[in-house]
Amino acid sequence: MAKGIWVVVEQREQQIRKVSLELLGQGRKMADETGEPLVAVVLGQGIEGLAQTLAANGADKVILVENEKLAEYTTGAYTSALNQLIRKEEPQAVLMGNTAVGKDLAPRLAQRLGVGLASDCTGIELDASSFMTFKRPIYAGKAFEYLASSVRPILATIRPNTFNLPVADDSRKADVVKESAEIDAADLRAILKEVAIAASKRPELTEANIIVSGGRGMKGPENYVILENLADVIGAAVGASRAAVDAGWREQKFQVGQTGKTVAPTLYIACGISGAIQHLAGMGSSKFIVAINKDPEANIFNVADYGIVGDLFEVVPVLTEEFKKIVSA
Repeated sequence: MAKGIWVVVEQREQQIRKVSLELLGQGRKMADETGEPLVAVVLGQGIEGLAQTLAANGADKVILVENEKLAEYTTGAYTSALNQLIRKEEPQAVLMGNTAVGKDLAPRLAQRLGVGLASDCTGIELDASSFMTFKRPIYAGKAFEYLASSVRPILATIRPNTFNLPVADDSRKADVVKESAEIDAADLRAILKEVAIAASKRPELTEANIIVSGGRGMKGPENYVILENLADVIGAAVGASRAAVDAGWREQKFQVGQTGKTVAPTLYIACGISGAIQHLAGMGSSKFIVAINKDPEANIFNVADYGIVGDLFEVVPVLTEEFKKIVSA
């Protein structure tokens, strides 16, 4: 009989990604309601030290799958290892982040297991019988569809920043189980030779507590330096709207929105962004939104907590100087 709610934990260089902790927090609530154990599954090498952090964030059980071929993420190796483990343990549900890794891994895993996949979900509902229904946005966030399946396990990828981070309890303990995975040459259709990481002092977009974003109002790629100056003073990431990315002003990895990244920082500063629904779908969950736009009728002001009607090329440098005074005080 299928048992347990699993969270596939994404880690990079033994650092747990924020979305995995969010899923543990939500998984803990689901486990408490259903009476199922919450299981954190980690693949990699040298990952034993992550077990206590996962226990503190809600896991009842931690499964560690260590293998030198899992040291870095590759599609074939991770799919094979998880396929073996899921067939052996038969969990009720398997959740993972809708990240680059999750979007690559989940559909292949679903195909191997012969089950469906609910992708890019922004909500999970339980009925009186603990039956799971997954909510996902469609038509650029204008509508939602609800997905459910009686086939087990249920696979789902959850959009980052959908759920709140859990409050860690270092006194919590979990059962730690080490599992092996047989990974042969047929599983390694691609072999990772090297990882090149772009160096930046700014936080990654989906992990940042403060984001400064620019849209069509930036007028060109050369003007993003004024946002970068502000971001460096306040420790923020720099984002962009789809219009700015489509114009070639910023790389796609900086895009915030329905077809970009979903963010939920404490503070989101939107500069020269009109507030199209596609963009709002990606940043509407921010705790505080500040909008800077010279058009007083811009839609972004409808969601902003604070609005500044003015030329961003005048306003942003003033804000930067004022923040410098606060930081240096």
